[in-house]
Amino acid sequence: MRRPAVALTYGAGVTDAQRPTTVAVINDYEVVVRGVLGLLEPFGDRVAVLELDVDLPVSADVDVALYDAFSMTGTHTQDLDDIVGNPHIGALVIYTWNLQDAVVAEALARGVRGVLSKSLSAADLVTCIERVCRGEVVVHPEPTGDSPVVPGDWPGRRHGLTVREAEVVALITQGLSNNEIATRSYLSINSVKSYIRSAYRTMGVTSRSQAVRWGMEHGIDSTPKRISLTSTSLVGGPGPRRV
Repeated sequence: MRRPAVALTYGAGVTDAQRPTTVAVINDYEVVVRGVLGLLEPFGDRVAVLELDVDLPVSADVDVALYDAFSMTGTHTQDLDDIVGNPHIGALVIYTWNLQDAVVAEALARGVRGVLSKSLSAADLVTCIERVCRGEVVVHPEPTGDSPVVPGDWPGRRHGLTVREAEVVALITQGLSNNEIATRSYLSINSVKSYIRSAYRTMGVTSRSQAVRWGMEHGIDSTPKRISLTSTSLVGGPGPRRV
């Protein structure tokens, strides 16, 4: 993919090598992209987040698009091809906890330049983004264990859902069957059913229709929006602007 020319205004004497890597964060949920933004904000001298895109294509020229894979846990989505082909994006990185060999191989074959585990510390995540910007292909292996600590936020967290449970509920809310969820998330059907049972207990529901209604009432659905961000350290502009 081409690396676009980024239209930002910097102070006098700032060289290309000193300029932060420009980033857009992509997901279907505002709480997710805002969680990733919070993770990256302390590193504003190294990464400049220009856009948070909720179910919309990136419109700003950025070095790297960070595609948070909440509720999109595999690579079975046309959206991925659309993002890879977006001329505004220099390189695409998937941010996920599913680093199974099949997922990584398919992502790289489709033009993704990085697959990064959500168990990464914020500092390591920034370092990997910078490496991708420099032209490397970066895959950070996920540590062993079924429940890594996941930075950021996710829909349903405040109501007691684990991130895995919330992902499954999000896919249910989108109308996917158990088999489709298992295929998309690279889980066994028994694991999917186990996550559904535990999520239903937390949500206080007993049926799929009730789960869909609960999900819609508690923010586990997506509304397209774009949040443009102006870094005050770079251009002295205002904070987030919704467009």
